[in-house]
Amino acid sequence: MSRSNALHAGAWWLWALGLAVAASRTTNPLLLGLLVGVAGYVVAARRTDAPWARSYGAFVKLGLLVIGVRVAFSVALGSPIAGTHVLFTLPEVPMPGWADGVRIGGRVFAEQIVFALYDGAKLATLLICVGAANALANPARLLKSLPGALYEAGVAVVVAMTFAPNMVADVLRLRTARRLRGRPTGGVRAVAQIGLPVLEGALERSVAVAASMDARGYGRTAQVPPAVRHTTTALTLGGLLGVCAGSYGLLAAEGARFGVPLLVAGLAAAAGGLWLGGRRSVRSRYRPDRWGVRSWLVAGSGAAVAALMVRAATVPGSEALHPGVVPLTAPELPLWPALSVLIGLLPAFVAPVPVGAKESTR
Repeated sequence: MSRSNALHAGAWWLWALGLAVAASRTTNPLLLGLLVGVAGYVVAARRTDAPWARSYGAFVKLGLLVIGVRVAFSVALGSPIAGTHVLFTLPEVPMPGWADGVRIGGRVFAEQIVFALYDGAKLATLLICVGAANALANPARLLKSLPGALYEAGVAVVVAMTFAPNMVADVLRLRTARRLRGRPTGGVRAVAQIGLPVLEGALERSVAVAASMDARGYGRTAQVPPAVRHTTTALTLGGLLGVCAGSYGLLAAEGARFGVPLLVAGLAAAAGGLWLGGRRSVRSRYRPDRWGVRSWLVAGSGAAVAALMVRAATVPGSEALHPGVVPLTAPELPLWPALSVLIGLLPAFVAPVPVGAKESTR
């Protein structure tokens, strides 16, 4: 994959966010597992050997940790789900009168465990979808495509996104070196011996990035009239508030009528604010990435998955998207939502195939 046919980084994020929106509309473990499988297949087929491309496995492990923590909290603190199948009973801690409704310990029901698993799997799928975008999109090239008003914030986000994958790569390299030398790689002592070189490498990398940014004149701004600054602030804040209110309306069943108009108005106001704010940013783009047909197909596949799943959650017969736990029933795989999720596999066939060489971050 060369620069001439490389996919726009924003297309990967739009595709992954579409899968995440679809995951937010269901607690069916079969559909959530299908979403994870689609994301994993595309990552395996189209990721490069860059450091950030290795972070997908870390997000999968984080998702499993989230499920475990959610189940542990349900066992320890109880659940609002009233079950009938008692699995075991923990010693219950007596609570004062002002803490009515709070329980620590007591009986643990099978229904509450299943409910916690469904709830944790939903959040884990959201994290894994974000991890897929982080593994496929080049953060440095994504920064080039940001509006000028978001350039400063984008730099901070890009540094944060690249720090963790590079640190994971350093840990793997040091553990391999210790294993080849016959030294242990587990235990507190080994972790302490590995941690110091990793932190030292991260510090040196941060200093190098800061020096590179300073040498390129980062931080220069142009003078703009006060009226433009005030208008930019009003449009941006108002637009973000509209986006938040519209998003809440879309997620809440009772606010679906006003959700779309508020979201569209908020996006328009925020776009105007970002355009005005970009006038104070003095920078140029060297060989900017182009949004081509492949980018439209990748982003459109994610949007199609999200739209079809949202539609499936509003039509009659959508009970399969949220399988019941009282009484316990086996989840069923709804046909049309499952076929909608499979549209997310399109990037595995239309995105350019990486050649194995590490992608340039220029």
